[in-house]
Amino acid sequence: MPNFTRITGFTLTGFSDIQELQTVCGVSFLVMYLAILMSNFLIITLITLDMKLQTPMYFFLKNLSLFDIFLVSVPIPNFFVNSLTHNNSISVQGCAFQILLMTSFSAGEIFVLTVMSYDRYIAICCPLQYEVIMNSGICALMVVVSWVTGVLFGTVYTTGTFSMPFCGSNVIPQFFCDVPSLLRISCSETLGVIYTSIGIGMLLCMSCFICVVISYFYIFSTVLKIPTAKGQSKAFSTCIPHLTVFTVFVATACFVYLKPPSDVPSITDRLFSVLYTVLPPALNPLIYSLRNSDVKCALKRLQQNLCPRSSLHLTLQNICQWYSASQVTSKMFNS
Repeated sequence: MPNFTRITGFTLTGFSDIQELQTVCGVSFLVMYLAILMSNFLIITLITLDMKLQTPMYFFLKNLSLFDIFLVSVPIPNFFVNSLTHNNSISVQGCAFQILLMTSFSAGEIFVLTVMSYDRYIAICCPLQYEVIMNSGICALMVVVSWVTGVLFGTVYTTGTFSMPFCGSNVIPQFFCDVPSLLRISCSETLGVIYTSIGIGMLLCMSCFICVVISYFYIFSTVLKIPTAKGQSKAFSTCIPHLTVFTVFVATACFVYLKPPSDVPSITDRLFSVLYTVLPPALNPLIYSLRNSDVKCALKRLQQNLCPRSSLHLTLQNICQWYSASQVTSKMFNS
């Protein structure tokens, strides 16, 4: 029987062994992280404060931004600290916690994106019944189910992964803990539990993907029947941002989890992981703000409320009047 040494912790390789480059990578990721936080918090603030954005579509968008914030907050702050301290070690418990959170938030985001496609289907294909079907109670229930299902899936996935013994090398060639790397260093002879978890995950993802495809099949069929080009354009404008976000998220996830496994991990694997964790949260606010006129108008209204031009003009006018009066008074005293 082989003599294995049980692993009590892991080492994350990051992107470079050179300390100066580690610091540069850490600072670069921190800048991206702050930009992602600011843009997503701006979307959440606009939807929360603007009364014209109190609709189911923007309610789901706010929860999507929350998932983006939580998802990107799991690996990047830890990577930034490791880059500054040059300490890439992580405990088994810390690694399990990372996988639990990332799988939970990723699964929850997929469910919210699926719900958003159903919302667009009802809005375009059944507009007269939209307010009845997508009432506040149903919307809240859908979001709660997305959060709870994501956490349950993350728990099952993490339990299956860490039910295996790890031995031999403790090096994870990523800047965060991921399941493919853990499978490489597993010394378990049977991987039935983890493959069952992966199978459940694939089943859920395929179910969500099929639901989105079916929704957009009926959406495009209905939109193409609209007689005017203006009506078609207006209908497409509410669907294209969501479809773009869903495509980016699924495509980057497929790059990471469906590509053939390699015995020798390369820098390409780490770049794909960056795309999966950073690209969707960074692009989502840009896609919805650049393609959505309602969000642009809400941002303008927020700017006017925070810094109204009329108030500024009135303040400057009062200052000028005060200055003119003081000059006249000064001349009268001097004469």
